[in-house]
Amino acid sequence: MESDEHPLIIVSNRGPAQFNRDDDGQRTISRGGGGLVTALSGLVKDRHALWIASAMTPEDVAVTEENEGKPIDVNLNGVDYKVLMVESQQAAYDRFYNVIANPILWFIQHYLWDLSNAPDIRREEIDAWYNGYEVVNEDIANCVITQIDDRESPLVMLHDYHLYTAPAKIRAARPDVLLHHFVHIPWTQPDSWRVLPTPIREAIFNGLLANDIIGFHTHAYGTNFLACCQRLMGYEVDFEELSVIHPGGRTMVRAYPLSIDADRLERAVHSERVAALEKEILARRREHLILRVDRADLSKNVLRGFTAFDTFLTDHPEFREKVTFVAHLQPSRQDVPEYAEYLERIEALVAVVNHRHGTTDWMPIDLRIYDDFDEAVARYKHCDLLMVNAIFDGMNLVAKEAPVINVRDGVLMLSENTGSHEELKEFALTVNPFDIQDQAETIYRALTMPPDERRERANGLKRIIHSRTPADWIDDQLADIELAREARESV
Repeated sequence: MESDEHPLIIVSNRGPAQFNRDDDGQRTISRGGGGLVTALSGLVKDRHALWIASAMTPEDVAVTEENEGKPIDVNLNGVDYKVLMVESQQAAYDRFYNVIANPILWFIQHYLWDLSNAPDIRREEIDAWYNGYEVVNEDIANCVITQIDDRESPLVMLHDYHLYTAPAKIRAARPDVLLHHFVHIPWTQPDSWRVLPTPIREAIFNGLLANDIIGFHTHAYGTNFLACCQRLMGYEVDFEELSVIHPGGRTMVRAYPLSIDADRLERAVHSERVAALEKEILARRREHLILRVDRADLSKNVLRGFTAFDTFLTDHPEFREKVTFVAHLQPSRQDVPEYAEYLERIEALVAVVNHRHGTTDWMPIDLRIYDDFDEAVARYKHCDLLMVNAIFDGMNLVAKEAPVINVRDGVLMLSENTGSHEELKEFALTVNPFDIQDQAETIYRALTMPPDERRERANGLKRIIHSRTPADWIDDQLADIELAREARESV
């Protein structure tokens, strides 16, 4: 897997490095955003690998052109990357990302559509598919094909919902390639996909089924995918062997739950800045601290979380001035109208709750709309309750990060529709993300829980979370890739 004989190629929409210009006109390089880069850094380290991704900025394009379209060597946070950034025509990329990937695919895969009102598939959406999504996937696929042109038995690992049709394009050019595709968000049940026109839906499934292996965070997502292949595509499905038999062959479907980078957390915990932030937090905290750390994404269910807290304060006035709910929210996709409106609704609801319950020296909800990892870590350590009430979530690593460094036997409230619930449900307080009263009562249960039960649950969470590392996540995939390679070579 790590040799020149079987070189590894990683493919994603967003890569590990991003180039820009600062205010003085100097070129800067920063780590690519999103959790995918963190998850895959262990896969790249000490392996012969090339990472292919879309060019995100004009400076990404300029750097690639200066290097004559060849891979660029960069070092970020001690990890060496060989990166090749692919330019797509700007209008095509805009259609790909802002019309199809976000919101249509994201909304389908998180059950976010209000089907009585949306989506409307019109000429604009059809055009965005063929002249946007397919164009960018073609650009990426062509780059991959060029890079594996002189390689025998190449391995290509694709990632996420941006690149569903690229595998079929790569397979058409190189039938011998071994393709693995990991989907980092939920896979929904068959009927949710019926919002898409049949040709687009079939292109997505046939694109994915060009892979030898498709990976998901949970067994349930994999089962949903198999059901889609059976009911929507009419393909033969083996639910015991977890595979799909289709005109192109057989595709394995597997679950690989992603783990957290505990080392990164430990480094942050022991940093000077986190220590300084802790002192400030402890000096200002009241008797109870509730915390949520999320992107301001519709799928995160922020509004219902605040409404549940509002209900809790109404039902239990004895907690007046004794509890603060701190919400770290990172603005997300503000160029998508639904997301900009959602952030406005969040701010309006917080104002209502604070006006209803607050006093001259107590603000029940402390809303912080910015991304500060160190500040989140400091509160991870000292929260009494972590709220994770997502409508649906691929995994949700926040649910795994906070418990491993919390020093107060903090309780985890966890939506049953998160991927992490499959692993953590025994020691979390499970909630239905749509049941506001249930969430309000769970807040009360968490804040009044006996110390022995808090400790037992906290220790149980730590044991489960520490039982797997990102290396395990990678090794499990590589082991199945070897099985797929052996099966391919035996034919």
